[in-house]
Amino acid sequence: MRFLALLVFVLLALTGCDDSARPGVAADSQPGARPEPQLTLTSAELDWVGEQVFNNECSGRRHCLVHWNDGEAFPSLGIGHFIWYPQDVQGRFVESFPSLMAFLIERGADVPAWLRTLRPFAAPWPDKAAFLLAEGSTEVEELRRFLEQTRGLQAEFIYRRAADSLRQIIDAAPQAERAALGSRLQALSATPGGVYALMDYVNFKGEGLAATERYNGEGWGLLQVLLAMSADDQLPALARFRAAAAEVLTRRAENAANPIERERWLPGWLKRLETYREPPRTLAGSSQPPA
Repeated sequence: MRFLALLVFVLLALTGCDDSARPGVAADSQPGARPEPQLTLTSAELDWVGEQVFNNECSGRRHCLVHWNDGEAFPSLGIGHFIWYPQDVQGRFVESFPSLMAFLIERGADVPAWLRTLRPFAAPWPDKAAFLLAEGSTEVEELRRFLEQTRGLQAEFIYRRAADSLRQIIDAAPQAERAALGSRLQALSATPGGVYALMDYVNFKGEGLAATERYNGEGWGLLQVLLAMSADDQLPALARFRAAAAEVLTRRAENAANPIERERWLPGWLKRLETYREPPRTLAGSSQPPA
């Protein structure tokens, strides 16, 4: 029943979305309403972001679309390695695969029959050992093929999640910091590279709002990165974002109880941040500001 309840909630939310929520189209402002941060991408730029995320998570490898990382209690699925918990596993990190599935169903994707009828909608493998035994099965291959065929829709899901989170992130910041955070988001969202950084980071490390996503009381999501950004607006916003994200992720690894975060994961995280650059000039159609 967990999946059915989630479907109802997410589909109701998505039903209210009109074309203003689609990449490249800004929402109309209401008289007297405070300005809302906006993310805007062309279709070509969204495709580019989707490829960047896929390369970040999977090095562009199809097999990695259904994967179970060492040191984790859940499989990671799709171009964004969306988290899917097994039944009775209550993890620290925000689960995202059920929300992705609700979005794909709402968009008319042809979901494999075994996945559509799975009850409860939890990862059917209790641990990595069970997953490895099932990895060559028909069901896993169908899932991998489905995730390969819906890569474009997954990129749009990542876009929507990031776009929907911006006002929540500003509202969660200390009152004295909200104007500065709004300005930083505006600067980042002004270029495709900045939008990519916002989208990828929310998908990669979350909004920074969940109370469970803390080590020693310190979070590592987008809110924490924006708060850590330098106030020196003589430096490009994207460069300041990369530096702040490196600081926040390094702090997370140092606070982590599991040494795998410091010894294996942190170098990859820092390498990922270096991809937060503007797209090629041929894609952007014009020269980009320094990043």
